[in-house]
Amino acid sequence: MSARRVLILGSTGSVGTQTLDVIEHLNRLEGAPRFRVVALAAGQNASLLFDQAARHGVRELALAATDLPSSSGPGLRVGPDAAERLVREVDCDLVVAAMVGVAGLPATLAAVERGRHVALANKETLVAAGDLVIPAARASGAALLPLDSEHSGVWQCLAGCSGGAPPMHCPAAVTRVTLTASGGPFRSCTPAQLADATPAQALRHPTWTMGRKITIDSASLMNKALELIEAHHLFGLSADALDAVVHPQSIVHALVEFADASVIAQLGVPDMRTPIQVALTWPLRARAATPRLDLAALARLEFEPVDAARFPAIEIAREAIAAGGTSGAVLNAANEACVESFLSGEARRIRFDQIAPLTREAMRAIPRVPVRTLADVLDADRAARAFVRERLAR
Repeated sequence: MSARRVLILGSTGSVGTQTLDVIEHLNRLEGAPRFRVVALAAGQNASLLFDQAARHGVRELALAATDLPSSSGPGLRVGPDAAERLVREVDCDLVVAAMVGVAGLPATLAAVERGRHVALANKETLVAAGDLVIPAARASGAALLPLDSEHSGVWQCLAGCSGGAPPMHCPAAVTRVTLTASGGPFRSCTPAQLADATPAQALRHPTWTMGRKITIDSASLMNKALELIEAHHLFGLSADALDAVVHPQSIVHALVEFADASVIAQLGVPDMRTPIQVALTWPLRARAATPRLDLAALARLEFEPVDAARFPAIEIAREAIAAGGTSGAVLNAANEACVESFLSGEARRIRFDQIAPLTREAMRAIPRVPVRTLADVLDADRAARAFVRERLAR
């Protein structure tokens, strides 16, 4: 069997580096699918990108940054559209979409349009442009394979009644899908403590090791809100069929309830390498690169409802799903702008407890339109960021 050719968008980030780790692990196993990394794309970290390319023998590269050494090499594409050009010019079997934020949308959409299977870690792709990406995937035959642990969990729970098919199909017997949230570092904080929360405190996630932006989203539960919108598009579920629950141990990643009241859950240690490996090896399974789950040592699993008063992000997600159109793009961009301000350290930066309310304000204030083209999404994105800047400048 020939090696599977993999192109990684966002190779220098948390998911990208772990994907390369998993590929190295799988290539060492007997009888497992083999992989060949054919292209890598990154944002600003040129040094790490070139190190990765040398380690894996990759000649086709893309970098958003433009201040590069003269010895960069002929296979390097540079500029804001470099990742998209890489996807359109390099043949591969699987694209790992791990670029952070809406910046990864054009390249991911290009991969789908080319009919490439996409292992999707960039949830903003479906939050902002699900109405474009899902129809494009159906038309081209591209499979969208989730890398988020929660969506991977849903997909694995559905495998028994869907024949192991990729997502974009949810059996009619499914009545509810529940995603779990760790609760982040502020799960037990008072409203006053949330108002005084610092970036350093928000970045101390109790169970997961992730990039800065997604860690802040996890602290506000906005990450779970984005995941609910992603699940709406990925599995074709209404807001009423989607829920979230706080689960501090981060062992149960998703639960699927069926019409007969049976519930199937997916469990595993909190390690992103597991969902990455599930997507890479689909439809097969291979020996894990992660520790095995020891339930006896764990002793107990706890669950609690989301406190909507302290963490309104989940209800904001429901509003966005119900509203449709560009609401998801506005929500995503406004939240990105708020998180950037919170992490900036500037004197006029936003408080932690203002991130979700200002995101909701933007979503309600900016007129929504149907998503028919990528331009519709990008226009909504710019309008949301401008709205946040204007509010924060007051």
